[in-house]
Amino acid sequence: MAVLIGGVTAGSHAFKAGIKPKEILLSINSNEIVDVLDYRFYQVNRRLALEVKDTCGNIRTVEISKGEYEEIGLEFDTYLMDKQRSCRNKCIFCFIDQLPKGMRESLYFKDDDSRLSFLFGNYITLTNITEHEVDRIIKMHISPINVSVHTTNPQLRCKMMNNRFAGDALKYLKRFADAGISLNCQIVACTGINDGEELIRTMTDLEALGVEMTAVVPVGLTAYRQGLYPLVPYTKETAAQTLDIIESFGDECVKKHGRRIFFAGDEFYLLAERQIPDADFYEDFSALEDGVGMIAFLSDDVSYTLSELETDDSLSDTVTVVCGTGVFAHMKAITQMINKKFPNITIQTIAVENKFFGGTVNVSGLVTGGDIIGQLKGKSLGSRLIIPSSMLRFENDLFLDDVSTEQVEAELSVRLTAVNNSGAELVSAITGLRNN
Repeated sequence: MAVLIGGVTAGSHAFKAGIKPKEILLSINSNEIVDVLDYRFYQVNRRLALEVKDTCGNIRTVEISKGEYEEIGLEFDTYLMDKQRSCRNKCIFCFIDQLPKGMRESLYFKDDDSRLSFLFGNYITLTNITEHEVDRIIKMHISPINVSVHTTNPQLRCKMMNNRFAGDALKYLKRFADAGISLNCQIVACTGINDGEELIRTMTDLEALGVEMTAVVPVGLTAYRQGLYPLVPYTKETAAQTLDIIESFGDECVKKHGRRIFFAGDEFYLLAERQIPDADFYEDFSALEDGVGMIAFLSDDVSYTLSELETDDSLSDTVTVVCGTGVFAHMKAITQMINKKFPNITIQTIAVENKFFGGTVNVSGLVTGGDIIGQLKGKSLGSRLIIPSSMLRFENDLFLDDVSTEQVEAELSVRLTAVNNSGAELVSAITGLRNN
């Protein structure tokens, strides 16, 4: 194995050592370089011996002395240095399998790459990992690792993932835990399948492993499930039952370990029509990316941001805040907090129904540009339309349906502002003020 050097940063250690683009990096200090994790781990040392093959096939050793943790200046054509690994499972609840046809190709890619778990917090199933990678994670002490567990019942895990090796892969959880690797876990709860007694079993097993955090979220079902496993959406009653199990187990963990460990996604509270816990309940908000504690965090952050600002009656404007139908009541309450501080700013809070995905999908992050245009066309929206950045891809330019932010602005004749799940950003977007 080896990696192709795509470029060399001018003036860097590698540049001064005579390494050139299109050459091949074979090893660092006799350690084979396969991908970005090897490269980042082994370039840390102050003294490096790089084995490099030139374009003619000649191999030479290049010695570099540098500061600890200082970059040596090699660039690669892809961040991972090779192809991103796709998921081999066919999970009965997979959201990607429920996407309509005709969307951009990248949305249909299912990643299951252990490197992305460490680098970007992606969840992996451990069904796509090799013994070499397990050993490397332990050797490098790559931590935390984020794992989509769903169930610790081996037979049930095989069924849920449609992979006969899915149950056996659970052994890696113990190996990582024994090696002191922090584990963040996720459970996608499916009604009557891995909730109830099975959920209790899974949480009991994960608690025994000493996992850092586990997020339990309800399965998301779109209108495009033809030919897929017949899953049943959560109702108010079944969501409440599952929520009771998670909260009760978490309460016991607080008594025994001083931390909750298990958290229910916000959607469970919305489905059960239960009050969202306050910010303290979520401890360090470690599962925000899983939709756990997002409402409490935003509300608390807005409250703090407002406390740092003076009431200002002179600010006058009209703006519109858009969200999914599931969080509308909470978003309305949050914007009313802002309105109380700035009474002459008119804040319209509008919930957009997700007609694109249909089914039970009602979260803000899956609202599409087409639905925003279709449902807000002809409305007086004020000077700007404020949306959560989770509706957009990483570059903040396209919605899931490939409608661009520019298209939305043109169709609705309004300036679009995307904000992260941040109280300071939301208040600033609404008022034009910045909290320094």
